[in-house]
Amino acid sequence: MALSGRFGVQRLCGILSRSETRAALVGRYYSSGDGELHEPTHIQEPTIPPYEEKVGEPIHLKKARLQYQSRKRGMLENGLLLSTFAHRYLQTMNEEQLSMYDRLINLPSNDWEIYYWATGVRETPQEFDNEIMRLLKDFVKNTDRENRTLQPNLH
Repeated sequence: MALSGRFGVQRLCGILSRSETRAALVGRYYSSGDGELHEPTHIQEPTIPPYEEKVGEPIHLKKARLQYQSRKRGMLENGLLLSTFAHRYLQTMNEEQLSMYDRLINLPSNDWEIYYWATGVRETPQEFDNEIMRLLKDFVKNTDRENRTLQPNLH
């Protein structure tokens, strides 16, 4: 798709402000220097490998992995939320609870889903509506008014 000149860009972007127009075009279209904007056809979306539960993983390694994965999230909110939750509960979880937590933090493809379910903004899907999610939702309420603005120390 080629859009000619200024009027083509205006048709593309409607009535957006100049900064919004620029933001809408960055990364999506390119100019070949001929005054036209071209949509790239060679860009592929990255694929996310499917979740596979690690069968036979020793419990101490599973806890260490889940602690790490709770801290290293794609967004600050979940990094803080899940790292403090894991710090509080991970060491006392049994194998079944660890598997539920593993599925919760690794199966959804979008960290915002976990955040919205935990904070009650969206309804939790049935497959994740279990004792770990209820524990997380209760933890999010922070009834003791703890300061959770930093991730806990590892040791």
